[in-house]
Amino acid sequence: MKLICIGRNYADHARELGNEVPENPVIFMKPDTAVLKKGSDFYLPEFSDDVHYELEVVLKISKGGKYITEEHAAKHIEEIGLGIDFTARDLQSELKKKGLPWELAKGFDGSAVLSEFFKKEDYDLSRLNFSLIKNKETVQRGNTSLMLFSPEKIIAFVSKFFTLRTGDLIFTGTPQGVGKVAENDVLEAFLEDRKVLDLRIQ
Repeated sequence: MKLICIGRNYADHARELGNEVPENPVIFMKPDTAVLKKGSDFYLPEFSDDVHYELEVVLKISKGGKYITEEHAAKHIEEIGLGIDFTARDLQSELKKKGLPWELAKGFDGSAVLSEFFKKEDYDLSRLNFSLIKNKETVQRGNTSLMLFSPEKIIAFVSKFFTLRTGDLIFTGTPQGVGKVAENDVLEAFLEDRKVLDLRIQ
């Protein structure tokens, strides 16, 4: 299983971090060991003092392929969910300054939190609302209509470089509002009005 992640897919988020709005999807990967075991708390890593939450819509590939066209991309997704891409922001900033890859800041153990997956047909993926509540306060609100690159465009672009296989996951990017987590914080994620994640920070 591959975890393929899209960076800077919402213009407001790119700007809040001082990044340019990209012309093509920005791709990075997480190893499968980044997936947090279901029902587990998230433990802050010892190598970072500035871990941020980033809530994202996640696509689950149901049919593999290579060089998938944008017109046929929807046939390769049957399920969607939400995920939190935890990021060691201080470490990421250091790596970016040196022109180095982000994986140490993005792919550490437990850095990919996943909800259950739901039938795509039950939602409008082109206008999907999702949100994150931290300690009873809404900190992120997103809608997939605001993506710079749609799920179909993402799949078409990614599959030029990587063969997609059944079960691969694509994190589609986060909207503005990312922020730091601290011990004892509680995060709740909603897909439309449905709570799909409930996570405590340790």
